[in-house]
Amino acid sequence: MFWLLMYKLADDYLERRPPLRQAHLALAQEALLRGELVLAGALADPVDEAVLVFRAEDTAVIEGFVQHDPYVQHGLVTDWSIRRWNVVIGADADLG
Repeated sequence: MFWLLMYKLADDYLERRPPLRQAHLALAQEALLRGELVLAGALADPVDEAVLVFRAEDTAVIEGFVQHDPYVQHGLVTDWSIRRWNVVIGADADLG
């Protein structure tokens, strides 16, 4: 199953991000290497949200990611949500 983790970003996200970025990217890289995280990035113009695509059986992996994310811990993420994403087109589409 695919899941979208959607972050709402603080207005001063870009200014406050530099000291936390390496730890955030390390956390994301670890999730990628475990096969949990598929894609991730911030939306542009304006940079007010980010979307992370996970592949997991349930939301526990994603909730764990959020709990350990320094962007969340330090208030760069002001709100977040997890939604199941029904992928119907693509190599990994769930046509069942």
